[in-house]
Amino acid sequence: MVLDTGKRREAINITRGVQGAVTESGINTGLCVVFTTHSTSAIIVNEDEEGLKSDVLRKTAEDFPVNKAWAHNRIDDNADAHLAGTYLGPSVAIPVVGGRLTLGTWQSIFFLEFDGPRSGRRIVVQVMGE
Repeated sequence: MVLDTGKRREAINITRGVQGAVTESGINTGLCVVFTTHSTSAIIVNEDEEGLKSDVLRKTAEDFPVNKAWAHNRIDDNADAHLAGTYLGPSVAIPVVGGRLTLGTWQSIFFLEFDGPRSGRRIVVQVMGE
């Protein structure tokens, strides 16, 4: 899966695309791993509610401010994005039952961008099982 982002920090719901990959795989029972190949992004599972998405992005901005004297900023001015990605993590694993992602009623899968806007952000979706 490849996507473009439009903001420095944003949360993009990728649940539909991930479920499409599960369906296409033909796996009925197993595990789906969703992984971002970019160290300035993260993958999370949470509720698709505008206030909550805003809170997650605000909290990462508070914890990892852009203008702090991070050592990595000597090389590239995006240490805040690397740190946010590191703390939230590059992947999630979701059970697959009956050919469907086993998400809770309010759960969705999100790609979190911390160093955008960017084009060609690659997300690997691997489905294993039977």
